[in-house]
Amino acid sequence: MAKLVGTTYGEALFELAVEEGKEAEFLDEITQLKALLLENPAFGKLMNHPKVLKEEKLKVLEDIFEGRISKELLGFLHLVVSKDRYGEIYAILDYFIGAVKQLKGVGVAYVTTALDLNEAKKKEIEAKLLSTTSFKEMEMHYQVEEDLIGGMVIRIGDRVVDSSVKNKLSGLQRELLKVQLS
Repeated sequence: MAKLVGTTYGEALFELAVEEGKEAEFLDEITQLKALLLENPAFGKLMNHPKVLKEEKLKVLEDIFEGRISKELLGFLHLVVSKDRYGEIYAILDYFIGAVKQLKGVGVAYVTTALDLNEAKKKEIEAKLLSTTSFKEMEMHYQVEEDLIGGMVIRIGDRVVDSSVKNKLSGLQRELLKVQLS
């Protein structure tokens, strides 16, 4: 359900941005808003608190954000709070950010390796991903997990390529178990 709410509201926000021709402006504003909300978890607790009246929450929104964010985004936040959907705000904002990046041809890749990579290897991986996908540019996120033993795991959206030694050993173990059972 939460994913559906995030998608529905995120799509509505994205359509508003496209309709207004303000994708880049909204992206900057929403990225900053998300960072601000993450830095201030008490604000989220207030907006999600069941004993705080909706009218008070809307007043707080006005007091904090009026004149600091666009009228469209403030109106959108009003809608989210008035429909009791603030609990899904991060899913909504993430959906919007992803949709704008996709529109701009920017892919987001998460690369997990067993060892830290040098810059040359990172550039090589990015170039390979650009040549094998339809993206114009890549936003790369690197992570080290020593238990992979070797190789790497690459995730772009819902696609995962796992060439780690850990995965290959696990596959070999499954095959050996099948042989023993036969």
